[in-house]
Amino acid sequence: MPLPIMTHAAPDFPTGLSALAPEYDALLVDVWGVIHNGVTHFEAAADALVRFRRERGGSVVLITNAPRPHPPIVEQLVELGVPDAAYDAVVTSGDVTLGQISGLGVEPIYHIGPERDLSLFDGLGVRLVEAEAAQAICCTGLFDDWNETPEDYREGLSALAARKLPFVCANPDIVVQRGGEQIYCAGALAQLYRELGGEVRLAGKPHPPIYEAAFARLQEVMGSAPDRDRVLAVGDGLMTDIRGAVGQGLAALLITQGIHSAEFGPPDAPDPQAVADRLGRDGLAVRAVLPSLRW
Repeated sequence: MPLPIMTHAAPDFPTGLSALAPEYDALLVDVWGVIHNGVTHFEAAADALVRFRRERGGSVVLITNAPRPHPPIVEQLVELGVPDAAYDAVVTSGDVTLGQISGLGVEPIYHIGPERDLSLFDGLGVRLVEAEAAQAICCTGLFDDWNETPEDYREGLSALAARKLPFVCANPDIVVQRGGEQIYCAGALAQLYRELGGEVRLAGKPHPPIYEAAFARLQEVMGSAPDRDRVLAVGDGLMTDIRGAVGQGLAALLITQGIHSAEFGPPDAPDPQAVADRLGRDGLAVRAVLPSLRW
């Protein structure tokens, strides 16, 4: 039975998370675009999560489309200065992708993505090979996301799609902001592969597997199954964070200074009509809107 869809005719524009906190026991919080931009962490966002945990007594699970298992992501959060008091647990697209890869039942895998993502395959028992010898593809991103675009991969992906190789996408994000630059992610290549007729398997937001993992971690943290009506999803990506929340029947807090910031007017004062128009076009609804996560 499908989960109920959360609808809010007109989202609130509160001054901060503190106005919403009494309604919720737990947060599922996106990472890139909400807590950091890949270069530096957002102090106000980290402070808001710390205060939600300490003053509200709430639980926080970070839920990210990062294509690696969570331990390296926790290390990255430390390096960027995010305090460990800001969250209880981290669930990544990489975590759930491990099951997707194992479920393929094949050993030779062609990896598309940077070397920094190779930890995804540790202990899986798969063999990484060149494209010609592969029986499946796992994509964690572009090889050189600073300089390449999906069009650089069209010819190679066409050949792989013609061979009907399954394509496991470890990060459904199309783009993210790194500092002030937009870079393409694995989701952009998955989108192209599907257009070319290939089979794509996705585990991260907005798809159910990552939410199943996140709620399992929430239950561990809280000691009992969370009431979904009292869980708030926080994110900046409409097609990932917000669509995923809506699909799970969760209330959502949209952060507008993230990936869609250019659409919503002044960075510190998003235009309610622009937000409503975009949500309406996408068939989405949110509980509230903030320019950036703050208490």
